[in-house]
Amino acid sequence: MEYFVEEGNIVRTIWGKSDTILFIFAGASAEFALNKAVDWLYFTGRLPADPIGRLFSTVSYARKIVFAEKQAAFKAIDTITSIHQGVEKARGANIPAWAYRDVLFMLIHYSIAAYELLERKLTEQEKEEVYQVFLNMGTRMHIDELPVSYKTWLPIREAHMQQDLTLSKHSVDLFKQYKKHLGSFRYNVLLQGQKLVVPGQVSKLLNFSTIKWLAPIVPAYKFSRLLYLDPLVKSVLLPGKYSKEFKALDQQV
Repeated sequence: MEYFVEEGNIVRTIWGKSDTILFIFAGASAEFALNKAVDWLYFTGRLPADPIGRLFSTVSYARKIVFAEKQAAFKAIDTITSIHQGVEKARGANIPAWAYRDVLFMLIHYSIAAYELLERKLTEQEKEEVYQVFLNMGTRMHIDELPVSYKTWLPIREAHMQQDLTLSKHSVDLFKQYKKHLGSFRYNVLLQGQKLVVPGQVSKLLNFSTIKWLAPIVPAYKFSRLLYLDPLVKSVLLPGKYSKEFKALDQQV
């Protein structure tokens, strides 16, 4: 059987653990709120109504593609493209090409950042593996002007963050919705998790403080995995209604 991401690829390891995905989710939720095209998801009303569920489903869908057989993955990617086209038709405008690239770029960055936070530093070859997987995904979605390699992507990623991110009324509202749906304790944990993986530009725009009280807790959490206590920790971090979906993210690879 031919998979979209071949067995042995580092991406299968990264996206095979729920805690890594949790940090991917945390970082993406921060940066996505700043994107100048976030109003597109406000157009349907679904994002502010359930921001955690929407972002969680997006990350979960990406993970399913990672582990899918090649043709099944293509079908799933084509479905995503079709959904976007439906929203464009309803609004009578096109989602900017740079917005598609930005979402893809977030998946690349936070895949690497989350894994390096919880596991180890990736080699340049492994980073290239990560990039090529999402390049293939973007190519299937007909996203134009994607760099051919990880090294050529880095300065373009930086340029995109400078050009496409801003603190808007939607950003402020989205963080209010995060707090409303998570509660104060989980919301503060989310903010601390975001601080550990977001790039400097995101941190600057969100006016994050330099205090990172979650940083010294990460090694203790990594130790808890050895004692199989991590499911208890994860259950504290997410509302109960997402627990079933979250448990399903632990994929044996």
